[in-house]
Amino acid sequence: MGDEMSTGETTVPKGVRVFSGMQPSGEAHLGNYLGALRQWVSLQDEHECFFCIVDQHAIMGNVAPDELPERVLDLAVSFLAVGLDPERSTIFVQSDVPEHTELAWLFNAVTPVGNLERMTQYKDKSAELESIPSGLLNYPILQAADILLYRAGAVPVGEDQLQHLELTREIARRWNARYGEFFPEPEAIRGGAGRILGLDGKAKMSKSLGNTVGILAEPDEVWDRVRTAVTDPQRIRRDDPGRPEVCNVFSLHRHFTDPDRIPDIAGQCRAATRGCVDCKRILADSIADHFEEARERAAELRASPDLLREILDQGARRARTEARATLKEVRERMGIRGRGRG
Repeated sequence: MGDEMSTGETTVPKGVRVFSGMQPSGEAHLGNYLGALRQWVSLQDEHECFFCIVDQHAIMGNVAPDELPERVLDLAVSFLAVGLDPERSTIFVQSDVPEHTELAWLFNAVTPVGNLERMTQYKDKSAELESIPSGLLNYPILQAADILLYRAGAVPVGEDQLQHLELTREIARRWNARYGEFFPEPEAIRGGAGRILGLDGKAKMSKSLGNTVGILAEPDEVWDRVRTAVTDPQRIRRDDPGRPEVCNVFSLHRHFTDPDRIPDIAGQCRAATRGCVDCKRILADSIADHFEEARERAAELRASPDLLREILDQGARRARTEARATLKEVRERMGIRGRGRG
């Protein structure tokens, strides 16, 4: 990697501050890894990174209160196991930094309701509900606060979050126009693996849909999940020629299997000299091998819960230092002095 990172549409200079967050649904899965975590690990090399477990976003999904803390810690283990480094990045939990929600409230002053109602995710999710919580509408404002609280200049995003990032940029412009230039307009870092289909070959990988594999799953569990994966729908019998270019299992091979084996896997699929079950077995073994070190690191972290909590506390302290400085400036510019604030 050189002095700049290509993002497809933009170029992010080395050293630009990066922010990204992930909802705590427990242990990360293959979609999380391919779509975000793998990229986050590489970003640490040349950028100042803030990686956040966004538990306050998660409550919009009606997570049971007694499950949420465990999900947060499981995701933290996943972060660290795949290579996020607390010495090089700030890794923390959103609710440990209350400035996130305060800035979100202040951004309500410059965010038109019409802009929120145009968000595709809001329209899709609200259409399924009889009673729409206001937090669903305001969700992108909290996302904007997450990013702008650290005055991040770049955000790694997938296609489904580009609209929200553009709203973040607009909120920054509107606030700056009213109160003076202060917030950057963060650029999108494009990359990763794009939209990752689940094992069903239809929907995006999602734990709630049960169409993925946990990155820390033991080899037997990986095989139990991968063996259910949908392959080429036109390959009914073992001796039917396959089409690797339309097979979702083959697309996953490209991410986890030794590249030298890919031509052989594709060739035997087309020639019907290897069955789909055998192909899945290779993929399951490749996935298990890929995450072997991560499983070992996760076991060490789970055996040391105090160390895990200290890492998150340390990250929260770093994050609050930045957050307090941002809020101090924001309050002053908006005329909110706040007696007794440190």
